Amino acid sequence: MIKYNKKDGDKKIMLGITHGDLNGISYEVIIKSLNDNRIGELFTPVIYGLSKALAFNRKNIGANDFNYKIVNGAVQAYHKKTNIVNISEEEVTIDFGKATAEAGTLALKALEIACNDLRDGKIQALVTAPLNKAVIPADEVPFSGHTGYLTSFFGAEQSLMLMVHRSIRIGTVTEHIPLRDVPAEITEELIIKKTSLLHQSLQQDFDIQRPKIALLSLNPHAGDKGVIGTEDDEIVIPAIKQLKHKGFMVYGPFPADGFFGSGAYTKFDATLAMYHDQGMVPFKLLAFESGVNYTAGLPIVRTSPAHGTAYDKAGKNTASFEAMRQAIYLAVDIYRNREAFRERNANPLPTGLLNEQHNDKSTKTNPKSSS
Repeated sequence: MIKYNKKDGDKKIMLGITHGDLNGISYEVIIKSLNDNRIGELFTPVIYGLSKALAFNRKNIGANDFNYKIVNGAVQAYHKKTNIVNISEEEVTIDFGKATAEAGTLALKALEIACNDLRDGKIQALVTAPLNKAVIPADEVPFSGHTGYLTSFFGAEQSLMLMVHRSIRIGTVTEHIPLRDVPAEITEELIIKKTSLLHQSLQQDFDIQRPKIALLSLNPHAGDKGVIGTEDDEIVIPAIKQLKHKGFMVYGPFPADGFFGSGAYTKFDATLAMYHDQGMVPFKLLAFESGVNYTAGLPIVRTSPAHGTAYDKAGKNTASFEAMRQAIYLAVDIYRNREAFRERNANPLPTGLLNEQHNDKSTKTNPKSSS
């Protein structure tokens, strides 16, 4: 699946980038992240968006030295160049800071085309710029967010939203659901599945062979022995015991306030929160402008900057591009880690055949050896 360029002797990763909501800061942070000649040595960027919108934003932020190629598809992409696949030739209106149906339709179209290319091996990893779920056309496809869409598209039974900033990794057992529905969703089975996904991702995606994982409690003070709730005693602790029995290095449940307040999170390779805000609030306090959202558990690699469309900053040339840049680098790193993991664990021939090959080789290299 990796493109190999014999001329420079390096493996080229084709990295897809969807343009997200064109009325937000997406094009600004994409341009700023890719406006570095050294990028082409690491991977080949393929933007799924609108060349006119790219040109408009380049002029708006004064990035006149940012160059790109317009291509009909990812297979025509130029190595060592930034490429853009036009998802539409129709005229569009860019209205910075506004939530429009047109922007939602074009965000979904870019995602659909990129996912098809990712499935077909035309690109090797995907970075999704932020979009506005409220303007995605629900009559075309149910859409609760990138994570759910990608999980369904690639036929995964489960996925895990994992927020990443350097050595900080925070996942959530439940995702975008009302807080009142969280307790009913938390089960031993779900905790075990999500922790298993996290453990697997830490090994194959982050190259951590013996990961240490912390689980947060559902209730304040882990329920205070049932005074504030019984879910931690009845569900979370039994799940942790089962995971330990399977050989996982899992600890908890830790009350979220003290866990983050004391810095205990730094002692673990990853943390699993029970619900969205329990994990996202401390994460964004720690890494708002440089955090990355990674979808673990999928057969493909997808990252995204942790921030949203940032309508309030759109068109003003003041947006930080650090999160987008980190999302791009993380996608490349994870793809390479996965390839290395597959190579380490590959065993294409049964043991018997390997032994036969070894014996044949020994005989050929030492003709005097006895048979």
